[in-house]
Amino acid sequence: LYRRYGLWFRLRKLILWLLGMYIAIPFLVKLCPAIQAKLVFLNFVRVPYFIDLKRPQDQGLNHTCNYYLQPEEDVTIGVWHTVPAALWKNARGKDQLWFEEALGSSHPVILYLHGNAGTRGGDHRVELYKVLSSLGYHVVTFDYRGWGDSIGSPSERGMTYDALHVFDWIKARSGDNPVYIWGHSLGTGVATNLVRRLCERETPPDALILESPFTNIREEARSHPFSVASTQYFPGFDWFFLDPITTSGIKFANDENVKYISCSLLILHAEDDPVVPFHLGKKLYNIAATSRSFRDYKVQFVPFHTDLGYRHKYIYRSPELPRILREFLGKSEHEHGH
Repeated sequence: LYRRYGLWFRLRKLILWLLGMYIAIPFLVKLCPAIQAKLVFLNFVRVPYFIDLKRPQDQGLNHTCNYYLQPEEDVTIGVWHTVPAALWKNARGKDQLWFEEALGSSHPVILYLHGNAGTRGGDHRVELYKVLSSLGYHVVTFDYRGWGDSIGSPSERGMTYDALHVFDWIKARSGDNPVYIWGHSLGTGVATNLVRRLCERETPPDALILESPFTNIREEARSHPFSVASTQYFPGFDWFFLDPITTSGIKFANDENVKYISCSLLILHAEDDPVVPFHLGKKLYNIAATSRSFRDYKVQFVPFHTDLGYRHKYIYRSPELPRILREFLGKSEHEHGH
């Protein structure tokens, strides 16, 4: 009897603790929207661990230079610049000045905006840089303020301003070479914010590529596997969890931004994406395809079948990707030449 009573006591204690957490966590999130912002950005997650971002060569990027730029006072961002594979031998042992001048060579440039969590040295990101470099592109990527070794506090406004600063830095050095914007996952929100701003000031990029995009951060948060399960068992889920995202000033409204973008648009999405559901990428494409802002530009949606297993971040593995980019960006480069 004593043993049975002790077991029941411990079980009851565990149930009460779980019930307390079930009630306390939503209120904590509601009262402290900054918590929800951290869950969206996940900038405190550094995977892979123990890599030196000052040494991209440790990740197999022997033709890459590490820079630091300063978009604003008290903000410093770490940047990687990978030159096209054709310049690999020339790049060995060269300093930052050589790499900056190389942007003026006759090769197009891709500004890559990564998603949440991790750093510019993430494995799938590095593999994409290698693919793009092999296809003849300069790849410039960076960690937003608060990510990796970049200094500053993360916010949607700050991330967008960082991207704008790097874009202007590239344009000041790349001459007439085409410059493309590539955003992945949360980076698609930064990308459309950036390109909308560039179009409004009449300096659009030559094309925009969105990999695994969503419509807006609220719909994405609601469609996340964790949220889908939570809405079934937690009344008031929107009020507790989704409203604080908006309160934190986080919108990443891709669906609104595409209505103000005037450049070629390519959307890539895997049907088996478990993080950003495929239907959100398709929905964004449908909004863009019917938008008057794109009437003079190419808008293309490329799905990747579930059987391929590319999920959320492995589209770079597709043997079709070089052809897709060549056909799409080749057309953009033709338009640029005119």
